[in-house]
Amino acid sequence: MKREQPGVWITGASSGIGKSAAIEFAKTGAKVFASARRVSELDRLNQELESEKLSVEIFPCNVASQSNVDQTVKRISAISKIDCLINNAGITSFKLAEDNSINEINDIINTNLLGSIYTIKSVLPQMIANGGGTIINILSVVTKKTFTKSSVYSASKMGLLGYTNSLREEVRKYNIKVINIIPGATSTSIWSKEIRNQFESRMLASEDIARVLVWSYLQKSNMVSEEIIVRPIEGDL
Repeated sequence: MKREQPGVWITGASSGIGKSAAIEFAKTGAKVFASARRVSELDRLNQELESEKLSVEIFPCNVASQSNVDQTVKRISAISKIDCLINNAGITSFKLAEDNSINEINDIINTNLLGSIYTIKSVLPQMIANGGGTIINILSVVTKKTFTKSSVYSASKMGLLGYTNSLREEVRKYNIKVINIIPGATSTSIWSKEIRNQFESRMLASEDIARVLVWSYLQKSNMVSEEIIVRPIEGDL
């Protein structure tokens, strides 16, 4: 009997860690459901995969909208179950707290924290019904160390850390794994080109983070790496 391909839903898959994760999971033979707001970038992802005769299913989604998340999950669930959710969508502003506008604060919290909670809530019922699943959250070293110009971003990521640590204890009985990946500075578009040009040699590569995601998901038996911290060898910027 042919083994069913696992369904992996990745948010923020148009660039950076999410895009790299979509590529790495596609290489494993998983059904990859790639979501982001920028549809053109998701199309470009499939163009890049063509040479390897791979592809992902595109499901545009703004995670900051609960109704959009619910609609997206219904569309995905119509063709496949979701075995793994990867919460990767995230934004920041790199501003001092005194300079953050209320709109910026709302956007960051709604995307990074509430958006992740919306996606988790949307997949939990089917994971419980299916007798298991995996939820992987891309957090940040701001949950372990204090950085300036990151107050709202830190609040969003620390909020998600607290939420998912509590969630993990509640869903163990359903065989649902909750994994928090905590990377240091990673060379993605969340940073300005100037910063990346200056510090890229000291940043992690999104492809390396993606391989950590695949490894953590593919762990067998009753083992789960609940929290994984990865940093550049030279430390934080």
